[in-house]
Amino acid sequence: MWRMSLLEQQLELEKNRKKRKKMEEVKTKIRPSLHFSFRQGVRAFKVQMAIQTSHISLAVATFGVLAFVFGVVAENKKPDYGTPVTGKGVVTCHFPSDPTVALGSLSIVALFLSACSGIFSILYPYKGKSVPVGALFQSTTLVVFLIVALVVSGLAEGLMMWATITEGLHISHNVHYNLEYQCPTAKTGLFGGAAFLAFDASLFWLVCQMLALNARADYLKEDDPKGEYGEVLATEYDARGNP
Repeated sequence: MWRMSLLEQQLELEKNRKKRKKMEEVKTKIRPSLHFSFRQGVRAFKVQMAIQTSHISLAVATFGVLAFVFGVVAENKKPDYGTPVTGKGVVTCHFPSDPTVALGSLSIVALFLSACSGIFSILYPYKGKSVPVGALFQSTTLVVFLIVALVVSGLAEGLMMWATITEGLHISHNVHYNLEYQCPTAKTGLFGGAAFLAFDASLFWLVCQMLALNARADYLKEDDPKGEYGEVLATEYDARGNP
């Protein structure tokens, strides 16, 4: 009986050893796959973040460039004067057919969309994580550039609207009772100046987006400029997982 119990104990120990050995083999097989899937998930997360950021930046830049191009072309297409035709006590102004008003209107819309995209880029919850506006505005640099971007955008929008409305009024109200009226158009340089301000505003909005991302990283304690966040965590996982 004693020998039988001893033999049973040895068999039980042998079974336990085999079980432990199998478990170690399973762990060895699973660990690399977990390590790979973890790193792959982190990289996919970073790619998604980069895509979101680049899409918004592209929208800001695209609308800013469109506003600039439309404004410059409107400035080049705008005639300096119309042709006065003197009638009985009136002067009728005839202006050549040009797309100045249409281009100015398109520039106004593009500039507005660029500014809206810029504001959206600051408040957008990247990675699905919302940050209080007060936390973002703790960055003095962000506040300064935001004010500059708003002011420049407002100036560009105002100048472009002034030039477009003035040009439209000159074309629509073309009958004048002053026989010395020379049929002028909108002041030269308004469209061009507004176009350059629109382009500058889009650049300021891009800077605001970068500063907002930095402020978010500081608030969420995710400042990882070298992109080593996933590798560090994976290394820590390996170190803790080793028996």
